[in-house]
Amino acid sequence: MAKKNTDDMSFLDHLEDLRWHLIRICLGVLISATVAFIFSRSIFKYIILAPKQMDFPTYKWLCKASEYIGINDTTFCAAEFPFIIQSREMSGQFSADIWTSIYAGFVIAFPYVIYQFWSFISPGLHPGERKHSRGFIIITSILFFIGVLFGYYIVTPLSINFLANYSVSPEISNEFDISSYIALIRSSALASGFVFELPIIIYFLTKIGLVTPQGMKKYRKFALVIVLILSAIITPPDLASQIIVAIPILVLYQVSIYISKVVIKKQNKKQNAHV
Repeated sequence: MAKKNTDDMSFLDHLEDLRWHLIRICLGVLISATVAFIFSRSIFKYIILAPKQMDFPTYKWLCKASEYIGINDTTFCAAEFPFIIQSREMSGQFSADIWTSIYAGFVIAFPYVIYQFWSFISPGLHPGERKHSRGFIIITSILFFIGVLFGYYIVTPLSINFLANYSVSPEISNEFDISSYIALIRSSALASGFVFELPIIIYFLTKIGLVTPQGMKKYRKFALVIVLILSAIITPPDLASQIIVAIPILVLYQVSIYISKVVIKKQNKKQNAHV
């Protein structure tokens, strides 16, 4: 495939190129969503509904950890959750099936989505920049999938356990709608997936001069506050869950500072070589 010469492309040519990349992204997600829809029964059984069962790996681990530190009366060791999932609309289950397949298709097709994004912006980069960014698609995809797994195995179980056992009165029973239940899993997994892209975002912001390692160190205290707020948004309002989620985000922030240092160092080295 011939490389695009961006110098000879007008603004409308760039828009047309972007349109075709977006079309390819939609087609890729659609194909993946179709495959996910075919296997939707298994997705619901082994993925969507799995965190509702007390034999979910996270609950087993937290139950053992609680017993190890001497806490025996914990909801992580219960026989079952005190709630049921219901569908209160005629098209509730069908809509849940369709939208779950679409979101699953996006997750599956994420490397292809990033490939199309990279194919659009890479022709505008210098050859040296393209050379040093060859692992962009792989690294971005790995970080996203790690984040999705973190959201699914950590954030989701903590949220379900807290919200399912929260009660203002014994007179009120928890009967969650299927759309609300799936939305919790979806938001936890996708939000974590995008949060784990922080090192990639910092890399590009440093490349264009909007972020420096000195600035990131200087505003680390403010970043800590933002991280805690972000943790509070994507987790239930209990301190333990927020700390569990905040730790990897803070680690990613420190990694991002190191990445920013490396980018600045390479830029300075390149500038000195031309002097």
